[in-house]
Amino acid sequence: MSTAKLKIVFAREADGRFIAEVPSLPGVLAYGATQAEARRKVSAIALRTLADKLEHSTGRSVAGQLFVYDSVASR
Repeated sequence: MSTAKLKIVFAREADGRFIAEVPSLPGVLAYGATQAEARRKVSAIALRTLADKLEHSTGRSVAGQLFVYDSVASR
């Protein structure tokens, strides 16, 4: 089984805060006082975004690629 991975990119602002962004999900970014805090926040936002995309998608989305579908065997 392969696992999809989302890249998180970090930068440090002039005021010392960290910003984390998921480039493959436009608009998904978060600030934190530490890199770990920014990572936790952006990860939560990314998961919420993927859940929303999956719920409202009619086609194959990034979130939809996380699952493998199989038919149910009849008994």
